[in-house]
Amino acid sequence: MSDDLVATHVLEFPGGYTRTTGPVIGRFLTELRDRRLVGVRTAGGRVLVPPLEYDPDTGESATDEYVEVGPAGTVQAWAWVGSPRPGHPLDRPFAWALIRLDGADTALVHAVDAGSPKALRPGLRVRPRWRAATAGHITDIECFLPEVTSLIAPVRAEYRVTPGRALTRFLEGVRDGRFVGGRCAECAAVYVPYRESCPACGSVVEEEVEVADTGTVTTFAINNLPDPRAPEVPFVSAYVLLDGADTPMIALIGGVPAHEVRQGMRVRAVWVPPEERTLSMTNVKWFEPTGEPDADLDADLDEPPGGGA
Repeated sequence: MSDDLVATHVLEFPGGYTRTTGPVIGRFLTELRDRRLVGVRTAGGRVLVPPLEYDPDTGESATDEYVEVGPAGTVQAWAWVGSPRPGHPLDRPFAWALIRLDGADTALVHAVDAGSPKALRPGLRVRPRWRAATAGHITDIECFLPEVTSLIAPVRAEYRVTPGRALTRFLEGVRDGRFVGGRCAECAAVYVPYRESCPACGSVVEEEVEVADTGTVTTFAINNLPDPRAPEVPFVSAYVLLDGADTPMIALIGGVPAHEVRQGMRVRAVWVPPEERTLSMTNVKWFEPTGEPDADLDADLDEPPGGGA
């Protein structure tokens, strides 16, 4: 197209274009200036926001009853604006949204500063962010913001544990690369870690028993949150029934992809070097597969207490 056939026309009112609002919209804008949101009630009882002079469903005149609504509301629908234009309410990506304010029966169109389209959904609760200076204009509300529904807070708990005689004896064994349990004289059950009384019959446990550092996975869970003790993420924490014990102990599983861990898998403890050991369970890095055939858990669990000793 030739430039000779193109003409630019500008329609501008440098001093501003004044228009009257009427009593209904005027009331709405006046309330906005005072940082309040109002609607008007129809003869049928519905509340229209923004207020209208008539009921759009019936054509009847609205009442003179103004109702304060909001300020919070619910997003019903939205359109994401990835590249704001001059004149848009925000200079960063935002959404135009239909927002039904609490107490209203119709939706108001306004901007929502959600940060990402992934943060938007039907039913999202939002609240207005007001400008520092209000003048009686819809832009007195700079935008709506999602309500705070979650927060990220660092969590750290530091505490000291003083082990009793039984736990101390067990940790001493772990320091030396051994698992120490106790056998009940009455029911013959072997408990690992070592304990001083039998939870089954209440008898005093006095006989110390050393069990193997091999065992069987009885049940397990796959974890997807990082843990400084874990070999990788996802990792597996499992209950391992040590050979010679009647009660399983919880431990990490390593040396195998998480999805390959299974009930009945035979595993062996992986110990840290002797010079690094302390009175702590960190002496056992984790358990890893031995390569043996899986154990028959049903048969093992049917065996009477103490049968593996």
